[in-house]
Amino acid sequence: MLGAERVRVGDRLIGLASSGLHTNGYSLARKIVFERMRLTVGARFPGEDGSVADVLLRVHRSYRAALEPVLHLVHAMAHITGGGLAGNVHRALPPDMDAVIRTASWQVPNVFHVLARGGDVPRAEMFRAFNMGVGMVVCAAPGAQADVIAAARACSIDAWELGEVRAGTGQVTLV
Repeated sequence: MLGAERVRVGDRLIGLASSGLHTNGYSLARKIVFERMRLTVGARFPGEDGSVADVLLRVHRSYRAALEPVLHLVHAMAHITGGGLAGNVHRALPPDMDAVIRTASWQVPNVFHVLARGGDVPRAEMFRAFNMGVGMVVCAAPGAQADVIAAARACSIDAWELGEVRAGTGQVTLV
C-alpha cells in the first residue's frame, strides 16, 4: 500500500507533467480569461495554437499507464488538484518530513503565464490555485527516479526530478 508511512528522508520527488489546468483553478481561470482579459470561448488563446476553449478544456491526463510498471518503486504519490503543489504533496508526507520542490526544475507552461499576467495574480497564488504544469508528484527511493522518469517518458509524459524529502514538520517548500 502506498502512503506516507513508506516515505523516507532522502526520497526523491519526481514531477509528471500536466496536460493543462486538469482540475485546478477553473473559477479563477474563467474570471481572468472572460472578465479581465475579455476573451470569448472561440478566441485564440494568447501564445497557443488553439482557442480559449481548446486550452482551458484540455483533457485531464491519466498517469496510470506510466506508473503501473514502476508502482513497486513508488513510496507515495500526490495528484496535484485544487490547492496546488503545497496543498497536495503534504498529504503524502509523514509529520516529521518535508518536501522541498525546486520550481526551476521544469518550465511552467504558457497557459499559466498568460493567466498570471492577465489576472495580475501573484506567484504564490498561482502555485496555490493551479498545478503550474505538474499533474502528479511521485515519491521514490534515491536511485529509482530514473526508472520512474523513463516509464513516464515511454508513455509520452514529460517527467523530471522535482525535489527531495528532508527531515522536517510535514511542510512543502517551494524553492
